[in-house]
Amino acid sequence: MAQQAREKLGYILLFEVSDPDLQLVTLTGCEVSVDKSVVVAYVSCEAARYEAVTAALARAKGRIRSLLGHALGWRVTPELVFRIDTTADEAERISRALQNVPETLAVEKDEDGYPIAPASEDVDE
Repeated sequence: MAQQAREKLGYILLFEVSDPDLQLVTLTGCEVSVDKSVVVAYVSCEAARYEAVTAALARAKGRIRSLLGHALGWRVTPELVFRIDTTADEAERISRALQNVPETLAVEKDEDGYPIAPASEDVDE
């Protein structure tokens, strides 16, 4: 059911809704309640556009729900809940953090996590 809702909703967002604030928005997933009365749709976009996309989805929610109800053909037209999916942004943030590894991580440490002092060379006296 979730896959069917995702396909229909994706088509509606791509071809049926012409709001410029919804351009470059990706539908990342859908969850359907057991009784098919609620569909939670997760959308992804640039972090700077979260508010604009949320507002655009709220404006178009009635039309999208109506189109989805006709497309699905279920006995009940499900209530739509849109949520911003931030997993891609979090993955990018973690990736950037891993690229900027502090130099102290390269220092050899003992089993307790203390740096091992480099072995001093014997100096002949």
